[in-house]
Amino acid sequence: MPSMPKIRRAIAFFDGQNLFHTAQGAFGYRWPNFDPVKLAEKICADQGWELTQVRFYTGVHDAVKSSFWHKFWSKKLAVLGRRPNTFIFTRPLRYRSKTVKLPGGASHTFPTAEEKGIDVRLAIDLLRLAYDADYDVALVFSQDQDLSEATDEVKRFSREQNRWIKLACAFPSGANTNKRGINGTDWIHIDKNLYDACLDSRDYRP
Repeated sequence: MPSMPKIRRAIAFFDGQNLFHTAQGAFGYRWPNFDPVKLAEKICADQGWELTQVRFYTGVHDAVKSSFWHKFWSKKLAVLGRRPNTFIFTRPLRYRSKTVKLPGGASHTFPTAEEKGIDVRLAIDLLRLAYDADYDVALVFSQDQDLSEATDEVKRFSREQNRWIKLACAFPSGANTNKRGINGTDWIHIDKNLYDACLDSRDYRP
């Protein structure tokens, strides 16, 4: 088994929408008030890892269909993208109609936004950077099990290259949230105290 390096270089991969909705369910916050860089720095410091990059992936709302969220994310990403060693990747959210049954038998149809391609881009970067030996630790802020196939491939790279690689999954953890991280990774539960210590000092709401 390859030995653990003395300096363990970490890259943080954020699924922005996944983190927002999980924090909303865990702590009740109604907008993405987290600072990705602070979160990554805090967890890496606690684990003894050296953070080298923050990579942030998110879908962005259409300006006409959701002016509030389009303006919010545009402002937040513009500031985040100016941070050192921080990289932003976006895709437009896609909209479709969703119908739900109401009590009494009636139904209600409403538009809902969905991400397309963000998880694929994150997975590709997770693989590419592992293959190129750009990190020793991948710290993934997401609970998307679709990424488990990518983490399996990273483990294969580790064996083929005889190189130590750790895969960790960090996510907000509250009373009513899913307690499982991505299969095949180390799970890091973010409690409210840790989350609140890493809030963004700016409010981007229009």
